[in-house]
Amino acid sequence: MSNNDFLPFSRPTISQAAIDEVVDCIKSGWLTTGPRTKKFEEMLQAYFQAPHVLALTSATAGLHLALLALNMQPGDEVIVPAMTFVGTFNTIVLAGGKPVLVDVDLKTYNIDPVEIEKAITSKTRAIMPVHLTGLSADLDAIYAIANKHNLRVIEDAAQAIGTKYKNKLIGTFGDTQIFSFHPNKNMTTGEGGCVVTRDDAMAKTIKVMRFHGIDREAFNRFSKEGSQHYDVIAPGLKYNMLDMQAALGIHQLPELEKFNARRTVLAQRYYELFKDWPEFTIPPNPKTVEGHSWHLYAPLINPDKAGIDRDGFLQQMKENNIGIGLHYDAPHLYKYYREKFGYKKGDFPNAETIGEHVMSLPLFPLMTEADQDRVVKTARMIFDKK
Repeated sequence: MSNNDFLPFSRPTISQAAIDEVVDCIKSGWLTTGPRTKKFEEMLQAYFQAPHVLALTSATAGLHLALLALNMQPGDEVIVPAMTFVGTFNTIVLAGGKPVLVDVDLKTYNIDPVEIEKAITSKTRAIMPVHLTGLSADLDAIYAIANKHNLRVIEDAAQAIGTKYKNKLIGTFGDTQIFSFHPNKNMTTGEGGCVVTRDDAMAKTIKVMRFHGIDREAFNRFSKEGSQHYDVIAPGLKYNMLDMQAALGIHQLPELEKFNARRTVLAQRYYELFKDWPEFTIPPNPKTVEGHSWHLYAPLINPDKAGIDRDGFLQQMKENNIGIGLHYDAPHLYKYYREKFGYKKGDFPNAETIGEHVMSLPLFPLMTEADQDRVVKTARMIFDKK
């Protein structure tokens, strides 16, 4: 990639085998949920060593269905970190519940277990930790609190495919996890996601609710051996994964470990290049953080040292053909959540500090050291570093 080309903050790695699989899928005439989706689910089930894996259109769909499976009642509360993508909040509202926000740790950006305990009421139904940037939340503390208060734990693992917690792969233990396969994630199906759960009843509910509440999948109805007749046992949704999506996933999953290893190498190199820069508060040294999948490399800018605020920095990087992500503004300050739940500036200081200063630097497996040097050189120019 030349210095004149736009360097995106993320770019998927798609093999020729995956492209061929998608083409074969299209040529087969079976585009929607079918044999490739089933195969992908079986691969994920083996990867997570879990009894139930359900492929869906997105992680948002997974969060929504997992909460619906809890049969949320009006007024039921779900505790969530104040720093996350707004979709985490939205799914709670859509499931009929109330998101109860708690502040995050300023170093990890993840939910603070001490704050969880303070937020529990008689209406609390679940805790929804988010493994932000690919770094696991403190699951021992979270599950201890959940067990003490008889709460469910629905892990928003959208950014954590391949992440480990104390040498255990996220998704291989605990209650329920939801993963994303969006194009900027560590592996992709274009759009897509999955629910991993050890709850038989939840899996049964999601399987029905992901396709109109119909009691059997299209592949079982429209194949030669199938029957056109079906029953509807609930007013379901339309969250089923397509075979065209699964065709990518079938080839992405075996490469995930390699993708994450490359991300870690690049994250380590960023650390070494930026460790003496006062303009940034950078993520931890990858050598000291086991299990991080490095979905994002997200430093905080220090405007007093940098001479520029985060938004100004983003704009100047873009003008120099460097793509930077913003993950995320503090979502409790969005209009809907201010007006609906009365959240205001000052409620969650750590989340707000992150939201005002955070950025995601380019990081993806196809990125070269020369690309990374370009990022650093451009930042140095903006900060007028000699």
